[in-house]
Parts: sequence; structure tokens; C-alpha cells
Amino acid sequence: MPLRLIFMGTPAFAVPTLVEIVGRGHDVAAVYTREAKPAGRRGLALQPTPVEREARRFGLPVLTPATLRTPQAQEAFRAHKADAAVVVAYGLILPKPVLEAVPLGCFNLHASLLPRWRGAAPISRAVMAGDSETGVMVMKMEEGLDTGPIAMADRVPIAPDMTAGDLHDVLARRGAALMVQALSALERGTLALTPQPEAGVVYAAKIAKNEARIDWSRPCKAVHDHIRGLSPFPGAWFELPGEGAPVRVKVLRSTRTEGSAAPGTVLDDVLTVACGDGAVRLIELQRAGRQAMAADEFLRGTPLPAGTLLR
Repeated sequence: MPLRLIFMGTPAFAVPTLVEIVGRGHDVAAVYTREAKPAGRRGLALQPTPVEREARRFGLPVLTPATLRTPQAQEAFRAHKADAAVVVAYGLILPKPVLEAVPLGCFNLHASLLPRWRGAAPISRAVMAGDSETGVMVMKMEEGLDTGPIAMADRVPIAPDMTAGDLHDVLARRGAALMVQALSALERGTLALTPQPEAGVVYAAKIAKNEARIDWSRPCKAVHDHIRGLSPFPGAWFELPGEGAPVRVKVLRSTRTEGSAAPGTVLDDVLTVACGDGAVRLIELQRAGRQAMAADEFLRGTPLPAGTLLR
């Protein structure tokens, strides 16, 4: 018999899981997501979250509480009389009364191989660290930050030039399949839980604005991992040289290569840039206020001859 579920999620990463749950015939009693935010330059129109848009397409009831810590919010949660809750990048802490409000528990889809990369930015941090593998895990939630026992896992390799955006899309699809698999086992009463190991805990802190600037003095692998780990958002960046106000350019794709000169020096006519050790070739860039474009197209509008020093 299908489960009666509460779904809690906010960004695009959570949408495939919601789609799979609905497609498998589970009864989604309510969808919880973050409040719509002002969009556009004037901030006049409210932009609903990707999960809210998808939920409304399915005709599901949507709730956007600012907190779950009030007695009123907790009573409203219990009133859905759900069997379990599915949580995917929701963005609000679930207090103990909420975690205990559903008899089968709250199950979180997390985008790492726990206990490595607990926290807010597991995809970007895995790529920035140069990890060769990550994955998705279904975890039964408890009060600690991503500390609950593991129900299921799916390992995913990280290719050398894969960006965080590329990995995000793979993990979103694989995670959706893993969650419905876990829910099927939960429905049958066969879902087994394994405590997380105490060793190997690493925290994936939220990406800070001051981390995004490219430091060309680092080795080429570190520069390349930094670029791809922050692509497409917030985007690793450098500034164009010139006499006017600095112009920021994001680098969205790169690859490692050979070459040497002072760090930040453009080495040729295809945007190979020297690092502290080795070099990277910039493949896709985005000048502030413009569309992303391939390096050759970028150079037609913004010439950067060999010898140019990027800041």
C-alpha cells in the first residue's frame, strides 16, 4: 500500500525526487518549501521555489512556514497524519517534535558519502577538494547535522573535468531513484539502517563570497578544482586588466595543461593561464552582465594576448 508522505524540499535538486514519489503512486499529503522570494532587478515579482512550481503542477498543497519551531507549525505538521516525511535540501532545521511527528520517521536525501561532507555544500566541496568519488545517501534524520543512520547509498565517480553543476544533475537523478527504492523497502518493512562511522567526518561549509576569487599562485590542479567546484554558481572569477573600473569574469569550465610563467600570465592565444605549478586552459567564461561563452568567442570580444597578467 502506498505511503502517505510529507515532502520537504526547495531547490531544483529536490524536484526529481518529488516527481519520482508522485509517479510511484505515493500519497503526498503536503509539500513544504521555502517562501517565494522577490525576483528581477526591481524585486517586484515573487519567484516561487522550483519545488513549489512542480508541486503546483501536480496540484499538491504547498506550505511555506518561516519556521517549524512554533507549536502551531508543529501541530499543523502532525495534522497531515503522514506515515513519513521525505526531506531533500529543504533549508530549515527540523526540530525534535517534527522529527517525531511521523511514525516511520523523516528521511533525508544527502548528496555525499556520509560522514564525509556533512552540511550545506557537499557537491561543491567534494569537487573543490578534488575527490574522485561521491554519491547520494538516504538517511533517517535525527537532531544532529546529517548524523542519522544510513538506509541506502549510491556511489558516483567524479570525472576530472566535471563541474559541480554537472555532478548536481547526476546526483539529483540518482538520488531520486534511490529515495523511491528506500521508500519501497520502508513500505514493506524491510528497510535496514546502519549507523554512520565515527571516523572520516568532514563538514561542507556554505560557500563564502570571499572564496570565489581565483588564486593563480596555487598549483594547477587546485585552481582547476576550484573553478569547476564553483561552476555554475557562484562562479570562480578573476578581474580583467585595464585602466578603468575592474571587470569581473567568471570561469565556468577549464582543464589542466602544461606551461609555466608568473602565476596569472596568459601563455597563448587559446587562454592558457600559468598557475603556481603548471597551467589551466580556460574553456568557458562569463563576463559580468553577459551570457556564458566559449573561450574563442570570448576572446573575439575581449582580446587577452599572451603576456597579459590576470588578477
